[in-house]
Amino acid sequence: MRELSEKLQAVLNSLPHKPGIYLHKDADGHVLYVGKATSLHQRVRQYFVDPSELSPKNRALVAKIADIEFIVVASEIEALILENEYIKQYQPKYNVRLRDDKNYPYIKVALTEDFPRVYRVRSFRRDGNRYFGPYTNSGAVDATLDLMNKLFPYRTCRYDGSPWAPPRGQEEHPPAEWKQKYLPRPCTQYYIHRCNAPCVGNATREQYDAVIRQVMLFLEGKHDEALADLKAQMAEAAENLEFERAAALRDRVRAVEQVLEKQKIINTTGPGDQDVVALAGADDETCAQVFFFRGGKLAGREYFLLQGTRDTEPGEIMASFLQQFYDSAPHIPAEVVVQHEPENGEALRQWLRQKRGAVVTLTLPQRGDKLRLVEMVAQNASEVLEQQRIKWLSDSQKTAMALEELGETLNLPSPPQRIECYDISNIQGTSAVGSMVVFEGGKPKTSDYRRFKIKAVEGQNDVASLQEVLRRRFKRLLTTGDAGDAQESVALEAVEPEGDGVEESVDSGDGLQPPDDSEMPNEEGASADAVGDPWALLPNLVMVDGGRPQLNAALAVLSDLAVGVPVIGIAKEDHGSISTHEEIYLVEQVEPLVMARGSQALYLLQRVRDEAHRFAITYHRQVRSTRTFRSLLDEIPGIGPKRKKALIRRFGSARGIAAASTAELAEVEGISADLAERIKEHIGAGLIKTE
Repeated sequence: MRELSEKLQAVLNSLPHKPGIYLHKDADGHVLYVGKATSLHQRVRQYFVDPSELSPKNRALVAKIADIEFIVVASEIEALILENEYIKQYQPKYNVRLRDDKNYPYIKVALTEDFPRVYRVRSFRRDGNRYFGPYTNSGAVDATLDLMNKLFPYRTCRYDGSPWAPPRGQEEHPPAEWKQKYLPRPCTQYYIHRCNAPCVGNATREQYDAVIRQVMLFLEGKHDEALADLKAQMAEAAENLEFERAAALRDRVRAVEQVLEKQKIINTTGPGDQDVVALAGADDETCAQVFFFRGGKLAGREYFLLQGTRDTEPGEIMASFLQQFYDSAPHIPAEVVVQHEPENGEALRQWLRQKRGAVVTLTLPQRGDKLRLVEMVAQNASEVLEQQRIKWLSDSQKTAMALEELGETLNLPSPPQRIECYDISNIQGTSAVGSMVVFEGGKPKTSDYRRFKIKAVEGQNDVASLQEVLRRRFKRLLTTGDAGDAQESVALEAVEPEGDGVEESVDSGDGLQPPDDSEMPNEEGASADAVGDPWALLPNLVMVDGGRPQLNAALAVLSDLAVGVPVIGIAKEDHGSISTHEEIYLVEQVEPLVMARGSQALYLLQRVRDEAHRFAITYHRQVRSTRTFRSLLDEIPGIGPKRKKALIRRFGSARGIAAASTAELAEVEGISADLAERIKEHIGAGLIKTE
């Protein structure tokens, strides 16, 4: 049994016999796990028993616990709700988590709009509109919307529809301030029969609402009701001698019938709404598959990937998934059929009932049709997980092959696990910047990316700029790590083709100053990984974007610093009508190496080089925009440091301020209406000059 610190023992002694949640934290204060309990005193103490009684996952968790926090609540349901919120907030390592759950798309029917639109959104809100989803496949959402728009002619434009018809409930006596105003003409959607054009008065509000009602019935899986509604409208139009409208409705009925014929329909054991949930797991990942039955028929299915499930009981995984999924689901059915009995099932039932506003049954079938349904869903979950595994293995195998091939091609002692690539970006010698990107195991490691402002080079001199970047980077290596112990020294002798010289180094020899914000990591990652300082890591291969001059410049710097690391250059060469190919410049060869087009190693090198170029260009644009903006502001009378800072904070760039109105400029502290006018004049003229 683990020997507890005084701090942990004091927390355990103070735990109340009440419901609540608890947070296990490590020595750095990071949340490792969030749990709920009907009795905090009993539940939390269960972690600190004989380690042989714990699962491997919990043994690893307990070994890292340095502190415990707890929050007391009134009931187990409140604990369940609070636990879910904290898991979403902290994403603890040892909790079961929906992977990328915030990115799942929904289909929104904007009922709060005049003449509601139907479109895709990335978040669900309880705002009076109808949401359908979440969906795991954005392409499937777009395909569904396209099909829906072919079947039902709703508008896709963003016009304000309030002038097209009187406010709801006031059709007979519109407000005095309301004025009817149509658009001059309908858009193309009307002419291709994808909108009934309420914008020009071609459809009344009642007719448009009927279309939206059919859309919602269809999305709810109530296809028969949608079809019956269409047929009733068609009969009504024919009876009123509206033959053109009746014909259009007839065509829509036929289109819906054709779609339904193609759909695979599976009947359940009852007429109500059901969700059937099953799991399939492998390693630290589990696939949760959900089949949605509406009105007794299969209306759709989705899968969701869960992380942190290794050594976790199926009941805990099922409970965690149901909590996270139904917390943001716009519809909760009357029955949820599950493969495993979820932990804290009774509290989960009560929570689902609160969210639905009616009874929700959690069913664990033992035999019959429902069990066969669960087995079918579980089989689909296994298939999805296998597809994900094959895809991942395929990528990993290609990456391993590429690294192996690259090591052999470059005569390296082993495949290069850590590759660093450098690129320089400037336009006519202004705002020059450098980039360093890192690939580990053939994949980008964005936390180790670095960017540099060129400080000591005047004008357009990419070779000298590259030398400055490399010198600053590897001086940091020498001050934070031991390059000699990391790798045996490699001969660094530059090959000088005739007439190809290297620019003189710009090193002043006065040492490297501590890094400022110009050497801070990009926004894509943190400044250091979990292992240590990335500056102290010696790469297995250094790449420079460029040919022989860039390669020799890099060799000169590394030789001066006595850093032994293999270096190559990569450049795209255009041979006119013959071909365009990549040339790899090596230390020991005068002629560049040309790899086969299908080479996995070449593809990896291109990926690394392109990423370095992208990162350099992105940073260069940012620096150039900031400098342009600052210089333009300096030319405006009445703009001092304080006002300049306020404008930069508010609008960010010259283009941002040029796009702002004078009223928006005047909202900035210290900017009067007259000054806002002067700013607009100067910024607009300045941008024209620089473009």
